[in-house]
Formats: sequence, structure tokens, C-alpha cells
Amino acid sequence: MQIECFISERCGSEASLKENIDKALGLEGQKAEVAFFRLNDEEAGKKGLKGSPSVFVDGEEVQPADIAGFS
Repeated sequence: MQIECFISERCGSEASLKENIDKALGLEGQKAEVAFFRLNDEEAGKKGLKGSPSVFVDGEEVQPADIAGFS
């Protein structure tokens, strides 16, 4: 399993996101390659990201949101 996390440069959720992912993987008895990427608004726009954090598991967004902007 591959987990990719895209986080705004201004977002303070990285530490709690790492903790939550580790906890979820442990509870489910799963292993994953987890990558964290800090992006600015321009980079996020090019990727089509809608919020921060944006989390993808095996290429599928976990919680897609219908909001504009990456903050």
C-alpha cells in the first residue's frame, strides 16, 4: 500500500496526521509506504488538490472535498 499526503506550507496538521496514519495502520495490521509532501499554493493547484491535508491511498483520494483552495 502506498499513502501520499500533500500538506500546505501553512498547515499545522502534519504531526497529528502522521500519528493518525500510524495508529490506523497498526489497528488494521497493515503496512504502507507513507510519503509527506509540503506544497505551496501553486504546486497544489497544478496537482488539482482541494484541501490540506490531501491524502491518497494507492492513488485514490481518501476524503475528496468540494472546496476551492489549498490552505
